[in-house]
Amino acid sequence: MRLFAAVLPPEEAVRELARAVDGLRRLPGSDTLRWTGRPGWHLTLAFYGDVDDERVPDLSARLERAAHRTAPFALALRGGGQFGHGRALWAGAEGDLDALRLLAERAEAAGRKAGVPMGEHRRYKAHLTLARSRQAADVRECLAALDDFTGARWTVQELALVRSRLPKSGVPGEQPRYEAVARWALGAGG
Repeated sequence: MRLFAAVLPPEEAVRELARAVDGLRRLPGSDTLRWTGRPGWHLTLAFYGDVDDERVPDLSARLERAAHRTAPFALALRGGGQFGHGRALWAGAEGDLDALRLLAERAEAAGRKAGVPMGEHRRYKAHLTLARSRQAADVRECLAALDDFTGARWTVQELALVRSRLPKSGVPGEQPRYEAVARWALGAGG
């Protein structure tokens, strides 16, 4: 099963961002991007890839401990950036980024300790992917517009283990489907 750990923004934050993205989609050149759907918006903490079913209980138990050891913290979606010369356009975050980074490190460690091949460790960069492109794309106008975006703060209160199902139909524009298979309250264990 293809899994990742994530923070899922609340509906209010998603609505605010959706209004900003509606404006981005009207900018020149934005039609060359593949825009992600609202149901898929999340802040990935650790990507596990395909995880053998027998490893999921251990991974889940370790993620639950990571959540319980992390106190709730404030966050807001703000600004944006790009990876790979416009191959990925994303919204950023502000608030208690140290707590978010710590939760990401704990989620990555949970995967490693559960025996999930995690690949090379990279410094965590908070981002919510808005659009992708198969080739380098000029997203300067989108980035300029995102500079003015700041969403309302919310309190991150849970860690989610999310399953992603990639499109198989080959239908243009089909989006991956995401399902939270487990959620744990932050700080619940003291």
